[in-house]
Amino acid sequence: MQSVHPLRETLHHEVHARPYERMNAPLLLSHIALVGNAGGAEREHVARLLQSRQLAVPADGASHLSADIGGLRLRWEKHGEFHTCTFWKQLAEVPEGFDHLPIDDVPLEWRHGLPGEWLVGLHVLVKPAVTPRHEVPPLVRSMLHEDSLVGARVMDGSADVYTDFRLYGDGFARWVVVAGDMTPRRLGRLVQRLQEIETYRMMALLGLPVAREVGGALVGAERDLADVAERIRTASPDDEQELLRQLTQLAARVEGLYARTHARFSASAAYFELVQRRIDELREERVHNLQTVREFMDRRLLPAMQTCAWAGRRLQALSERISRVSNLLRTRVEIEQQQSSRELLDAMNRRQKAQLLLQSAVEGFSVAAVTYYGAGLVGYAAKGAKSAGWNVSPDLAVAISIPLIALAVWFGVRRLHREAHAAAHRDSESFR
Repeated sequence: MQSVHPLRETLHHEVHARPYERMNAPLLLSHIALVGNAGGAEREHVARLLQSRQLAVPADGASHLSADIGGLRLRWEKHGEFHTCTFWKQLAEVPEGFDHLPIDDVPLEWRHGLPGEWLVGLHVLVKPAVTPRHEVPPLVRSMLHEDSLVGARVMDGSADVYTDFRLYGDGFARWVVVAGDMTPRRLGRLVQRLQEIETYRMMALLGLPVAREVGGALVGAERDLADVAERIRTASPDDEQELLRQLTQLAARVEGLYARTHARFSASAAYFELVQRRIDELREERVHNLQTVREFMDRRLLPAMQTCAWAGRRLQALSERISRVSNLLRTRVEIEQQQSSRELLDAMNRRQKAQLLLQSAVEGFSVAAVTYYGAGLVGYAAKGAKSAGWNVSPDLAVAISIPLIALAVWFGVRRLHREAHAAAHRDSESFR
């Protein structure tokens, strides 16, 4: 057998993680979600509640738990940036309203010590269906605001769900589920989907304040960019360094804003997609001429998500515009530098030509000087020979040697020039 991957069993069992609960009508449920990653403190806090009831605590690294804590069911789940606690209890009869809630049976001190910031609060009342189902049950009308009532028949007509998406005095929203002929597992799936719709909706909306903040910051950044772009058109070379500094600061500001908000916008888009998927799983049908959950989300949540997406696109577009303006300014600076370099090379060429002319004049004087001193040496040699008794005319010897010495010196200087130019050409070729 080949070596086993260390995550094989963990990945295999992942499809069975967080199973749906088995539920029966009537029941009351309280669900809360708290934002913040406390690094394991959430698990420890749940463990303290279980230890107070002499129950087994969750294992290290566990991300979910379901337990009976004495007439009350607890379900805890840890997600990436939030964790949820759900409490519910079966009822002997249908209550008259949202009284004697499950969360009231949890110690107040333990609730106040929950790690994180409270974001989602939801009560769900599940009652059995009664016939006829052709009108909104009186219990729903008495517990929810009728002017904002949302409802639908879901799960292939197996149940009706109602809510008004309002927060009541205890800070919780309310859902009412009128369950028909549903198995306990299927009812548990329905209730969990409603919890996830509410939780993911609120998590998705966390991006909306950020989008509004970005919109306000981008107004000033876009104005600054337009001002810099206009000044580039008429700027002098002395202004370019200041413009480049302003562009660099603006780019740093925008990139910092992008780094702070990109993760939030991406998370909002992912949560909104989850909301849409959970609504799809409900398989809604219109009932009693009420607005469905999908219609409500399309009217109220979709514009907020489009605002977040628009802010992200606007931020990305501004970053690209800053990059284009920066490239434009750099191109202008490079062209001016090339022009300055060309002028510098022309000046160097002119100086080199002047140096060559001067060098030629100096070389002429050098040939004359060497010839003069050479002829003088010949004259001294001829005078010495005449004194020794040779029949030599010093003046004639000097006259004959002058052209010979001048030609020899001139040919030597030319040869030295050729060798120097050849060496310089070889160095330039090797550099290329």
